[in-house]
Amino acid sequence: MVRYLITRLGQALVVVVLVTVIAFLILHLLPGGAARATLGKEATLEQLAAFNHDMGYDRPWIQQYLMYVQRLLHGDLGYSYQLNQSVVEAITQRLPKTMVLSLLSTLLAIVLAIPLGVIQAVRRNRWPDYAITSLSLLAYATPIFFMGLMMIILFSQVWPLLPPEAPQGFTVGEVLADPAGLVLPTVTLAIVTIAVYSRYVRSTMVDNLNENYVRTARSKGLSERRVVLRHTLRNGLFPVITLLGMYLPALFSGALVVESLFNFPGMGQLFWQAALKRDFPILLGVTVIISIATVVGALVADLLYAAVDPRVRLRGRAS
Repeated sequence: MVRYLITRLGQALVVVVLVTVIAFLILHLLPGGAARATLGKEATLEQLAAFNHDMGYDRPWIQQYLMYVQRLLHGDLGYSYQLNQSVVEAITQRLPKTMVLSLLSTLLAIVLAIPLGVIQAVRRNRWPDYAITSLSLLAYATPIFFMGLMMIILFSQVWPLLPPEAPQGFTVGEVLADPAGLVLPTVTLAIVTIAVYSRYVRSTMVDNLNENYVRTARSKGLSERRVVLRHTLRNGLFPVITLLGMYLPALFSGALVVESLFNFPGMGQLFWQAALKRDFPILLGVTVIISIATVVGALVADLLYAAVDPRVRLRGRAS
């Protein structure tokens, strides 16, 4: 187990370094560069050169990257001249709100996906399985922006039940004070996740229903309800734990679209506006934060899975 932990930590560190290198190179090799994006189209060549010299952009890229890593280790993600504030401050203001939206959508997805997956597994190759599978594939294939637009049209225009815009509060408390405004963005972000999770739950449940321990439980006279919920479901949820950690990138990409569509002041909207304005410090800072969160999420998921999977523990003891 200790060897497994050390290996995963080393892999996580390598991934974070590679992500920062790739993101740094892509953003700094774009035409025009950060100087043109910051100073505007009217800036002269002398002004651009002075800005690049002051910011260190005229140095070799490897030196620029090492300087960025040094600042990063001290908690400095740079300064956004477009927003006239530090990147850390801009992210700190918006990250909690995105976390609230992501958490609500994930909880909704889990609450709905698990029973749907169980129904599919228990009633596999019957009409409930076919119906839920068809709806899941339809939800998975539908672009999230189209799903959001349909939600707005149906529940804000055709049936004016919910507001078309997300809460505009500055703090998390102000956002939570408008629960009606959170419904549409939360449901829109959760729909694809429900489709994915329900398919995973179905797959793992079907595999576990064919295991010997299930046959043994049935032979002891246990009810089918207890066999499914007490034994099969508990073991079938272990692989879903890993999926939760690995699904962070897709969750953020969905949040980017949903927040822009519903005008939700979170990380996704911040990233989208920074891309339009070519705000390089914000783009790089958000990319680094999301990559680190993804790596940490995957690492935690793997460790949780290793803690409940006896095969991983046995490999650790054998080493």
